[in-house]
Amino acid sequence: MLSNEEIKSMISAFGTGIGDNFDIKNLRYGHIIIMTDADVDGAHIRTLLLTLFFRYMPQLIEQGHIYIAQPPLYRISHKNTHKYVYSDAEKDEYLKTLGTVAEKADLQRYKGLGEMNPEQLWETTMNPETRTLLQVNIDDAAAADRTFDMLMGSAVPPRTRFITTHAHAVRNLDI
Repeated sequence: MLSNEEIKSMISAFGTGIGDNFDIKNLRYGHIIIMTDADVDGAHIRTLLLTLFFRYMPQLIEQGHIYIAQPPLYRISHKNTHKYVYSDAEKDEYLKTLGTVAEKADLQRYKGLGEMNPEQLWETTMNPETRTLLQVNIDDAAAADRTFDMLMGSAVPPRTRFITTHAHAVRNLDI
């Protein structure tokens, strides 16, 4: 991961260095926001970045500098109104509130941030007045360490068990 040019560029932009060379005093930003697609691929990229921060720059998490942007998964439009929703459950709940007109609503699923026009991206994900950010924290470092080892480690059986155990909870699978 550390040989990836984009990762090297991010580390340089943060200013802190990594590992033994890490120095939080050199941090150039108060907030580092992970902004990825709302789909499975985005979740994978987000997990990779969180692994980087957890393994090589944990102070950024511990001191509250890491955030996750919440891009919408759907835009639901009806007549002159629209609503952005962030999960399938929220979509279903909102469509219920529309009652019989739900059938006439236009439902747009965003597979990626690139499918939004710049105004939509600003309105939903970048505007400090309207965006939703989740601050990353570590409540249980030992449990977090085990989870990262399981998801990102070289041992396949624990990851397979995790997938098998949680597969029933999958609501949306991109293949």
